[in-house]
Amino acid sequence: MRGIPSLITDIRKKVFTEVARMAYAGKGYECANDLPYVIVPGDRPLHRESVFLERAIAGERVRLAMGLGLRPSDGRHLVTEGMDQAAVAESYYEPPLINIIPYACHACPTNQYKVSNYCQNCLARSCEKVCPKNAIVVRNHRSYIDLDKCIRCGKCAKACPYNAIVHLERPCAASCGMDAIESDDQGRAVINQDKCVACGQCLVSCPFGAIADKGQIYQVIQSILQGQKVVAIVAPAFIGQFGKHSTPGKFIAAMKQLGFHRIVEVAVGADMCTIEEARDFLEKVPAEQNYMATSCCPAWHSMIGKLYPGEMEKISMTLTPMVFTARLMKKKYPGCKVVFVGPCAAKKLEAIRANIRSDVDFVLTFEELQGMFEAKQINFETIEPMYDLNEGTAMGRGFAVAGGVAGAVERLIRETNPDAQVKTARAEGLRDCRKLMLLAKAGKYNGYLLEGMACPGGCVAGAGTLLPVELAAKVVGNYQSEADIVSPMESPYRDKGHELD
Repeated sequence: MRGIPSLITDIRKKVFTEVARMAYAGKGYECANDLPYVIVPGDRPLHRESVFLERAIAGERVRLAMGLGLRPSDGRHLVTEGMDQAAVAESYYEPPLINIIPYACHACPTNQYKVSNYCQNCLARSCEKVCPKNAIVVRNHRSYIDLDKCIRCGKCAKACPYNAIVHLERPCAASCGMDAIESDDQGRAVINQDKCVACGQCLVSCPFGAIADKGQIYQVIQSILQGQKVVAIVAPAFIGQFGKHSTPGKFIAAMKQLGFHRIVEVAVGADMCTIEEARDFLEKVPAEQNYMATSCCPAWHSMIGKLYPGEMEKISMTLTPMVFTARLMKKKYPGCKVVFVGPCAAKKLEAIRANIRSDVDFVLTFEELQGMFEAKQINFETIEPMYDLNEGTAMGRGFAVAGGVAGAVERLIRETNPDAQVKTARAEGLRDCRKLMLLAKAGKYNGYLLEGMACPGGCVAGAGTLLPVELAAKVVGNYQSEADIVSPMESPYRDKGHELD
């Protein structure tokens, strides 16, 4: 559903916009109690059975957008409860990052086969014949499936010549490559946080908008209003996310209007990451380990830690592009605050790791940043452009799409060490990432550099993006071709990686 405008995307944008507007107004977080009435005005519901239910859900969305947890539903609690601790510039959110609002969940069917109205009551009755459990009966001239007997084998669906039998699966569960979506005693979806890696694919797959992640919009704006130098480091997937008029020059001008001190592309850090991972691979494979996995996707990293802990030492120790760029900015602008702006929900958890907290102060997704633009009424069509982003290379910008990381490292190794042997393999989506790691553990990828991306399509498919994946990948490709330099070896920061590690 990503890139398709809907009531869900409208509501999310409205929440982010109103939280940002409240922050810029400087009236204090107490106004958050009024936001559900701003988001859901009038006395008629927009899409649910009750306007009061819609406002209750809006209140939870506001809390999550400000980094707070969900309120218990068994008593009276204000929207602002606990907000005095969260609504300060120095506040980090506490896990869990991805949350399901219980009373927004539709309790969708889980893994069921049902006969649709397309059943023709045919004489062959192939569905009935192939069922190993006699779960299919014919009543009133059509087939029915006894769900108590059904073992979900799917043989009936394959046998039906009219494709009249459909497989119903909870969308959030189908999108979760970690099988972290379970059910509560009322059939509503819940997240098993022991399995979750915060990729956010469930968030963008829920047709009822019941899943949301925590944010730091309010805290970022507080930092800006306090006069701190807030530096935005922007992932290369930003290009085109805010409409066809959002050129890099106009994007810079818009960010300046929001109050950011400096805007830098994370492609700079990607270039340093490429150099360091290439060096890492050449030193360690096969001398110290039989393969190496890239380090850039935090959900891929977490997946390996949860499911294949014995393989963790095979992940490159190189810092991610976000951290490289953040450390570069902290060194260049002492005392500054760094905001990573990108497509990824999982980066929010990476940023609160103990060894990274001092480097990255805030994380905003493109979707959250859009709310800030809306709050300040920024029009990309009319805004005057400023300077372009031109420090990142084409290879660094390519990190935004699947295959870009491994491709850049492989290309650099061949460029600097023509005689070196390097093979790559990659996977998109956590289910395929799991298969890749299973084969790697079994020794099927000895000598390889492995790239895993939790989101199918790469970072351009992250939970915080605004464009359809195919369009986003195309725009990034064009952005790569516009880079002044191609190889990280030509980057002015080529030797900075060791200093920042």
